[in-house]
Amino acid sequence: MNHKVYYDNWFSSVNWLVELEKMGIQSLGTVRPNRLPGCSFISDKEMKRQGRGTVEEKVTSVEGVEIIALKWYDNKPVHLVSSFAGAYPTSTVQRWDRKEKKSIQVQCPSAIMIYNKFMGGVDLMDSLIALYRINIRSKKWYHRIFFHFLDVAVVNSWLLYRKDCELLKIRQKDQLSLLQFKAEIAACLCHQGKTEIRKRGRPSLSQVQLNTEVKKKKPNAVAVPVQEIRREETGHWPTFTEKRGRCKKPNCIGVPKVMCTKCKVHLCFTPSSNCFMEFHK
Repeated sequence: MNHKVYYDNWFSSVNWLVELEKMGIQSLGTVRPNRLPGCSFISDKEMKRQGRGTVEEKVTSVEGVEIIALKWYDNKPVHLVSSFAGAYPTSTVQRWDRKEKKSIQVQCPSAIMIYNKFMGGVDLMDSLIALYRINIRSKKWYHRIFFHFLDVAVVNSWLLYRKDCELLKIRQKDQLSLLQFKAEIAACLCHQGKTEIRKRGRPSLSQVQLNTEVKKKKPNAVAVPVQEIRREETGHWPTFTEKRGRCKKPNCIGVPKVMCTKCKVHLCFTPSSNCFMEFHK
């Protein structure tokens, strides 16, 4: 079938490799030593004495399927099992040596190189999902699965966004982080189709602030909404306010009284300067 499957030690076992190989699917993964019955490697202590890069390989046949198991010592021992990749030919990888305080070349089996090359995407996605996972307290198992799929979709969308930015040669510091990307998606979904953006929080809080004698300066208190909300063409109406405010259109120094009812920002709206229309284009 020309397929190869990679997985970690949670899934791997000899019987699993045999069943996949019978279906024409080759596989490779890390494995727990207790899932290799009858396979004994040299001890961790002996491998540590021989030094980093020490490797031992065992080959056997199970139900007519060739199974390769190997143990490699880097900072700690690593066990792998595969139906197509072994220890040889070996290559070298760069590692930092604490005693010599410099980078050294360490012998690395072929199976390790292949595993790191193709397993990295899964590990990367898991680590990115764990950063800002949607937490839901529910005893219903399908709720967890549903929100996990949402997290997967958002992370994959962000990775595609980063690829597009690289193709468009957008600087990395100008790209949205995963947190910003997820926050903008949430803001757009919350305000999609609505005619007004309401501020969250208890109304009594603003009243208390008005009654206080000491007024604090609020530098740039009004946040500009994301582009998707500005350009959705729903509920953006001009209205006059008592106080003036700085126009939020870039490179405009006007201080108009006109405010957008949805975006809650001041914009110039005069015969000579129509920042209101340009801001929402």
